[in-house]
Amino acid sequence: MPLRVAVLSDIHGVLPALEAVLAEPDVRSADRIVLTGDITAGPQPAEVLDLLGTLGERVVWVSGNADRELVEYRRGERDEIPDPIGPYAAGRLTDEQVDLLATLPKSRTLEIHGLGRTLFCHATPRDDEEMVLVDSPLSRWAEVLADVPADTRTVVCGHTHMPYVRLAHGRMIVNPGSVGMPYGRSGAHWALLGPGVELRSTAYDIPAAIDRLTRACTYPDIAEWADYYLNARATDAEVLEAWG
Repeated sequence: MPLRVAVLSDIHGVLPALEAVLAEPDVRSADRIVLTGDITAGPQPAEVLDLLGTLGERVVWVSGNADRELVEYRRGERDEIPDPIGPYAAGRLTDEQVDLLATLPKSRTLEIHGLGRTLFCHATPRDDEEMVLVDSPLSRWAEVLADVPADTRTVVCGHTHMPYVRLAHGRMIVNPGSVGMPYGRSGAHWALLGPGVELRSTAYDIPAAIDRLTRACTYPDIAEWADYYLNARATDAEVLEAWG
């Protein structure tokens, strides 16, 4: 049974943010590192996958909607991607990396000391794009949790890029926030599980990261993209109002 699990969500191809989180002592010593999707849709998708690949079997992979979209785009199953940087990211992946993303499951389950049977997914257990927020009513949570087995005590999801912990119908709901594209507050956000739940934020040199991305990435609007997302210029109030 894993004693400590680090959860990284919504990396979105931001290599400097991922490097900062992986350097954290509690991540380095974690028994498992769970990725709850949207790993690659961003400026450095191939580099992010290469780095995660060096961690071996410690990594537990889950697909996100943006990962799925990159695969579909590369395989000619869709003509466009809602996220403007998506086509660029899809083009940066190798065929082998596309094949890897295509194999990722929509959810995984682990037994975690103190938290019991824990389900990891991207958005909700039943859909990789469905939106649930910290202030979503219990009636909404009843819908999205309806098919979750009764013995699942904890549900960990990402997708909204905003960290929170709440109870819903007796289950602990955890969202670690986003490593690479945070909303509301800058930093690389993640969570440490077992035996409790700790929401963490790793500070890193954002101006240096923006400069690095601008020099390394050929996406036409990379400077504006990096400034907006790494500095978390989308406030939590704006996002909650738009999605609520």
